[in-house]
Amino acid sequence: MLDNPRSPRVRAVTKLARKAARSETGLFLLEGPQSVAEALQFRPELVMELYVTPTALERHPAIAHAAEEAEVDIDFVTEQVLDAMADTVTPQGFIAVCRQFPTSIKDILSADPRLVVILEEVRDPGNAGTIIRTADAAGADAVILTGRSVDLYNPKVVRSTTGSIFHIPVAVDLELEAVRARLMEAGLQILAADVSGDDLLAARTQGVLAAPTAWLFGNEARGLTDEQLAVADRVIQVPLYGHAESINLAMAASVCLYESAFAHRG
Repeated sequence: MLDNPRSPRVRAVTKLARKAARSETGLFLLEGPQSVAEALQFRPELVMELYVTPTALERHPAIAHAAEEAEVDIDFVTEQVLDAMADTVTPQGFIAVCRQFPTSIKDILSADPRLVVILEEVRDPGNAGTIIRTADAAGADAVILTGRSVDLYNPKVVRSTTGSIFHIPVAVDLELEAVRARLMEAGLQILAADVSGDDLLAARTQGVLAAPTAWLFGNEARGLTDEQLAVADRVIQVPLYGHAESINLAMAASVCLYESAFAHRG
């Protein structure tokens, strides 16, 4: 059992909370039983190391079985060691070190996608992770994070996806103009979500959402710039019928993605 919180092995895992270490090693940190279970079920080849407290494994015997099936070794650690490794204040007994696995836009487009998400300058890790999770739930085909958005492998992003990072292809570090050109070639319209746009209900009524679509979402604080909006074929806003000043970016993305999902299945 690994019991020294100051050991080189523990420190190497702890460093993965920093982007420099993730970039250097090509690895990232995965925390919690749900995320670990999703990794073992959907992408077990990515799990390089798995650290578990004995108490946590007793509570989640299915993960022990999944690790055995995937031929992933389990390293038992003390609570103190897990606390030292974790990015969260109250870790749940499971930490995995995984290999990064970004998807290329070429691979995304080769699958003839009908619903894609583009995140441009989305900086909040919780928003980015939640949108990836929502995209997965709504049946989207892929997510694209431009180079000005938060790092996909930031621990808070990974946690917020609740395992969806292993379900849906995600491309990273692309320029918006290059993405636009490739999507146009593939026959997808780009709809930008912004308060300056046309009413979402009107777009739905006009049949706009039934076409293959890439939704473009911008920065949480200032939205999309005029230059970024110019990339889109049409700008759409989520209407506010009550007295709220605005809604959260991830919530707006959820509405837009599900409207497209309903239109594609209608």
